[in-house]
Amino acid sequence: MNVCCKAQAGTMQSSDLMVFVEPADTLIIEIESTVIKQFEHLIRQRIEDKLEELGVMQVKVRVSDRGALDYAIDARIEAAIRRAQGEK
Repeated sequence: MNVCCKAQAGTMQSSDLMVFVEPADTLIIEIESTVIKQFEHLIRQRIEDKLEELGVMQVKVRVSDRGALDYAIDARIEAAIRRAQGEK
């Protein structure tokens, strides 16, 4: 599956994140986080795993994280991808 348009999901609240997705030729992940030094590799891996589960490998994902837990990352990625595919 591919994304057809730009979409976003999430909030900038503490313990949440904003996810922005848009069409791309390859997988591009950009992460901004308050805990980037400690957890960037884990955040990136979680995003990659969720995208693989959803069958999306050609997308640009930009994440602005405020200390979100794994379940929040999964939910926001899935919501943004589904919106970008035209689902509600």
